[in-house]
This record gives sequence, structure tokens and C-alpha cells, in this order.
Amino acid sequence: MTQPRDIVIGAGIVGVALARALAGRGRAVTVFDTTPVPQGASIRNFGTLWPVGQPAGPRRDLALRSLAIWREVLASSGCWSGAGHSLHLAYHTDEWQVLEQFADQAHADGFDCRLLGPAATLACQPRIRKDGLLGALESRHELQVNSRQALVRIPEWLRDTQGVRFERGVRVTSTTDRVVRAGNRRWEADRVWLATGDDLQTLYPDTFQALGLRRCKLQMMRTSPVDWRLGTMLAAGLTLGHYESFRTCPSLGALRTRLAKDWPLQVEHGVHVLVSQHDGGHLVLGDSHEYDDAITPFDRPSIDGLILDYLRTFLDVEPLDVEQRWHGIYVKHPTEPYCIASPEDGITAVAGLGGHGMTLSFALAEQVVESALA
Repeated sequence: MTQPRDIVIGAGIVGVALARALAGRGRAVTVFDTTPVPQGASIRNFGTLWPVGQPAGPRRDLALRSLAIWREVLASSGCWSGAGHSLHLAYHTDEWQVLEQFADQAHADGFDCRLLGPAATLACQPRIRKDGLLGALESRHELQVNSRQALVRIPEWLRDTQGVRFERGVRVTSTTDRVVRAGNRRWEADRVWLATGDDLQTLYPDTFQALGLRRCKLQMMRTSPVDWRLGTMLAAGLTLGHYESFRTCPSLGALRTRLAKDWPLQVEHGVHVLVSQHDGGHLVLGDSHEYDDAITPFDRPSIDGLILDYLRTFLDVEPLDVEQRWHGIYVKHPTEPYCIASPEDGITAVAGLGGHGMTLSFALAEQVVESALA
């Protein structure tokens, strides 16, 4: 019996996850990517797997399933991982109220997390600012990976263990009738899977336009290696206004009103500050959110300054040596966590994961593949 042939367009985390799900079903998989080495949004992010940011219900379940797959993939591929928990810090009563309300709802839903007082919070990381600290929400469902490493090693592992082929430096310009074309070259497939990130114009532009996706630019930074371990992933008040998991907390509206008054420029530019650390000791800092027509190819030092100003309210990072600055661009749907489309028979597109790509992709890919092949 002939082995079914699948072609995946895009070797970011969504494409890699699709390749894994397909190869695990005994299918012959080839992945095409435009650049010779990874350059897209998947290596430009924190590398944080962040179930705590997903709302209760199917999305949180999907995130936890994806986390379990990540652990299997990391162990098998030899990729580094660390910091198996996160802390959301509170320095104002309204922040603490939101964390209390979240914890109550999470416990009712069976999501394991706990509130820590100031002393227990500082025991997790002594460089957390002490002045005004009320405590933190600790969740042990988060995981840190090094995206720059993972997006190289995991494809190599899929190649070596599952026979997945990667054709890099190839710009696919057509997949009509399941015939993939790039210049004068062509490949036939039984099914084609699109994971093309923020490229919404090359393949099936009418389909992507109809989905109503938005482009989002995020500015980020990385420090030189520090001689101490962060040991956790850190966030604070601005982050509570960003992730959908906190939107059911009754006190969130009052918190957002106060944040807009106290931190107007951060709110205007969509700044919420996360800190993570990779295996080399670098701290990864970010990020901001600019949308659609506001996006330019030019980064703004003033936005980096807004990120650093807020960072210093909850973490002592002086002296701070920023060695790299960059931006990433992803696409998201205004209301949905992701979009699945079939622009023609045998073609499946997975798009619009926004900032949830690293957290959801592995489980989502299994779900999409199972549904399409049923």
C-alpha cells in the first residue's frame, strides 16, 4: 500500500507540530520553508509555554495537553527546558484581588495554582522588588524552552526518527489541486497543510482575508548572560490585563482603569512585561503590541524604554546590559484563538494563533489532523 504523502508549508512551530502529528500516523511528510534557517515568529518569542494565560475550558485543556506533548518532544529531541512555574506579582490591592479571584476560579476548575505571601514569593527569587509586595500567584503548569534551539533541533529529530523531510530556502507559490509549485519545481501530495504565519498574500489570499486576521508586531530584548538564575517566569499587573484567563475576574475592570491612569503609554502600546531566562543565562524581556497599519519595519527605542521602566518596578536587574533587540510579527483573530480553513479539497490551513502558538500548537495539530483525516 502506498504511503500517504503530506506536504506542510511553513516550518514554524505550527508547521513542525503538524509534521509530528502526521508522521506519527505513518504518513510521508515533507515540510517546505522559505528561509534556509528559522527566522519567523516562532524563534522571536519568549519560548514560554503558558497554560495559565488560557481561559478555563477547552482552550486550557488544549494547552495542558500540548504541554504534555512538549515534555515528550523535549525529552526525545534533547532540547533544553527549565523554569517549570510562573509567578504573577501583586503590588497593589486591585492586583491582589484579581489574583485571589483567579485562584478561586482555578481551584474550582481543577487548575492547580496557589497564592504566596511576600516572604514565600521572595524565596522563589530574591531579586523581586520587596517594597510594596503583597504576594504572587504561583502556577506550576508553565515551562520555558529556548525557541532558537528548539526550532532547529526538533526538525532534526523529526528527520532522524520519523523520516520527515525539510526543504528549506524554497518559496512555494501555488498548491492548487494539491500540486505544490516553487518556480519550475513541482511536488504532488495527497494533502497539503498550510502554516504560513504572517504571510497572508502568497497562498489563497482571499481565504485569509475572509478570516479577518490581524497582524501584530511585538518588540523584545535579550540581555547578556547574568551570573544568577531567575528560576521562574515573572509577570506583574500589566499582564493581568493582557491574558484572557483573567477576564472573568470581577475586579479586572477596576484594575485596568487604574493601570490606564498610572501607565498610560504602556497601555497605549500594548506593553505587558514578562521575564524569562534561557539556558545560556540570558534574560528575555518584552513585549509590546502594535497592530495593522501601525506596524512599520522600524523598531522604537521608546517602546523598549517603556518595557524596561515597568520591569524595574518588580525586578532588580541593575546593571542591565541589553545585547539584542528585535521584533516579531504574528497574526491573530479578533475574537477566536485560532482559525482552521479549507480553501480547496485536500488543503488545510491553520492560522491566527497569535501569541498562543508555542502553548497550543502540538495539541492543536493533533486535533486538526485527526479531524481532517477522519
